[in-house]
Amino acid sequence: MRFDYDTIIIGGGHNGLVCAAYLARAGQRVLVVEKRPILGGAAVTEEFHPGFRNSSCSYTVSLLNPTVMAELNLADHGLTIIKRQVNNIFPDGGGGGLVFSTKTEEKTQHFASIDTGDAEALARFDADIDRAADSLKRLLLTVPPSPKGGLKDLFRAIRLGLDLHGQTIKDQRLLMALATESVADFLGRYFTSDAIKAGYAFDGVVGTFASPYQPGTAYILLHHAFGEATGEPGVWGHAVGGMGAISDAIWSAAEAAGATAITGCGAQSIALKNGRAAGVVLDDGRTLTSRRVVCGTTPHVLFDRLLPKGAVDTGTHAAFTQAHYGSGTLRINVALNALPQVRGFESDVAALTSGIVLAPTMRYLEAAYLTARQQGYSARPIVEMLIPSTLDASLAPRGKHVASLFCQHVDYDALKADPGLKDKAVEAVVETVEHFAPGFRDLILGMRVLSPLDLEAEYGLTRGDIFHGQLSLGQLFSARPVLGHSGYKMPVAGLYLCGSGAHPGGGVSGVPGHNCAKVILGRL
Repeated sequence: MRFDYDTIIIGGGHNGLVCAAYLARAGQRVLVVEKRPILGGAAVTEEFHPGFRNSSCSYTVSLLNPTVMAELNLADHGLTIIKRQVNNIFPDGGGGGLVFSTKTEEKTQHFASIDTGDAEALARFDADIDRAADSLKRLLLTVPPSPKGGLKDLFRAIRLGLDLHGQTIKDQRLLMALATESVADFLGRYFTSDAIKAGYAFDGVVGTFASPYQPGTAYILLHHAFGEATGEPGVWGHAVGGMGAISDAIWSAAEAAGATAITGCGAQSIALKNGRAAGVVLDDGRTLTSRRVVCGTTPHVLFDRLLPKGAVDTGTHAAFTQAHYGSGTLRINVALNALPQVRGFESDVAALTSGIVLAPTMRYLEAAYLTARQQGYSARPIVEMLIPSTLDASLAPRGKHVASLFCQHVDYDALKADPGLKDKAVEAVVETVEHFAPGFRDLILGMRVLSPLDLEAEYGLTRGDIFHGQLSLGQLFSARPVLGHSGYKMPVAGLYLCGSGAHPGGGVSGVPGHNCAKVILGRL
């Protein structure tokens, strides 16, 4: 049988594009099918107000994998990443606050001005996080062993077991704590200052509809420590041109290798032949055939919408569609008439190029979650504000700025029941930013708001989940997306998963796309 393509990839998110690039470089005829008019999925840069452009969903660079960057020569395809001088600042609203410098000495000195004991504990904390991150980084570019995978997976599990057995009991206890504890309890092992704990706890709840006291949130903190896209572990950066520049560079590499794409027309369903994935039916009614189909959507979308009914047994279908989703994320881009002034950091240029996190205490983080549970949105939301135009003049007219607001929490179910909560949630965000940066409201020229419902409808993120499924212990490694199907091969012959719903999970890393391609090529 003559196929139209060797591989059709559903979804032009960054992982789908990474997968396309590797397969095309191996000589395959590859087609990417994307329902939106542009490629990139949630890693795109779009104009949201006349003359103002910004990253639409994902908004900062750290997790993009160095192997992917090097093997696809992304720098040669136009990607430039600027390092932050300061990772984050945490204003307290009263003229003070924390500064998380990218330089250890400066960070230690700042901690010492708050709590000498915490300053002394910083080196131990950093060493433990680095050691744990290094242990798990070795697992990123691997296929997790499956309990039903046969002899090959048995050997893989044995090798993994021997690797972990070779670690000291101290390191094994550290990994166990990070995998199971709340971020609040884990940080309590090192720090006493509430402000310092809150600064780190933010990374334990970011993109997760959870309290910092919820077991498992310590792993979210660790997940964000994997990043080294800037060349320095733990240092965050900005992609010149916004996050879409990452997708553009990846697609440039894929296209140069011969991959093609259809945009503005999604996949209606996956075509099966003798129980095997053999192509796609497009929204316009066309059927395109292929030797295999790769899906970059969330696992829920794949099994609930794309696969024909009866393609898998009811138990398998339930396992994939009943996985846990939900980030509680409200994403806002704001066009500003001038640079906002953050109380206490008005003249600190480096600080205003950082992540400006509005969540000064552990009680604040907890209250943001609890009020969202009670009324559907946080009365005082957690807000991470970036002003990328301070680093990248291409995003706004001269003298103007764009602000990226990543906000938590909004309850998906409450919003679905009462769409009017969206406006209330936005007002709570603006009021919160105004408290920390007086005059912010008067600078607003326009904005684009994406609620969890919008993220689902526009970008295909089930329940607005930015990670394609929660990063909980029951949905990691061999259990991602579900136990028994963690090796990128899905329970339909010829069907693969390459999105963030696969190991190792969410963030703009490119790793799921890389691993899926290598599995298809038999090279991982």
